[in-house]
Amino acid sequence: MRPFDEIFAIAADRKGGPAALEAQLTKPKSAADLAQVPEDRWLAQFTKGVFQAGFNWQVIENKWEGFETAFHGFDVDRCAFLHDEDMDRLMSNTDIVRNGPKIRTVIENAHFLQSLRAEGGAGKVLGGWAATDYVGLLDFMKKGGSRIGGNTGQYALRFLGKDSFILSRDVVARLIAEGVVDKQPTSKGAMKKVQEAFNIWMEQSGRSLTEISRVLAMSV
Repeated sequence: MRPFDEIFAIAADRKGGPAALEAQLTKPKSAADLAQVPEDRWLAQFTKGVFQAGFNWQVIENKWEGFETAFHGFDVDRCAFLHDEDMDRLMSNTDIVRNGPKIRTVIENAHFLQSLRAEGGAGKVLGGWAATDYVGLLDFMKKGGSRIGGNTGQYALRFLGKDSFILSRDVVARLIAEGVVDKQPTSKGAMKKVQEAFNIWMEQSGRSLTEISRVLAMSV
């Protein structure tokens, strides 16, 4: 596995130099900032990720105002108590994408967010989760939430500003090239190896998971 500086140099060479590469990198929000993100915005972003998965992202963006209205601004308590009559209403609402299983994830993820209140809420629990155990966070979300433990959760966390890596095709290609994994990591063992590699690169560079993930993606 190459030191991070060498991977950064590969990416910089592809993107027009170190300054040009740096300009494309963004830093994550702090734990303190994430702790202030309202509960409804966590549910909204999880929902957007679920509906965008396997679908045209722009279609969801274009309909998003309709989603916000249909789900009461993603008020967690109201979404947690949606019932059969609400499902019938939602399934006939042309302002959203009428996918029953995905609509039900709104209810299930609202319950998940409610369960975090005793520990300080989503902003504190999810936003404050250690970057060195990011795979633990994904596993926690997979077990407690609905359809938010894999790539959907990774993208949702990134858009919320959480320090994160995304196992995109290009990131995985770099991980394979560095001998970290030999294919798309899905098992706990493979994910542990990915976390260990990122932890080493974080220690070497002083950079966040978000920055390192972007550099890996742009090195391919």
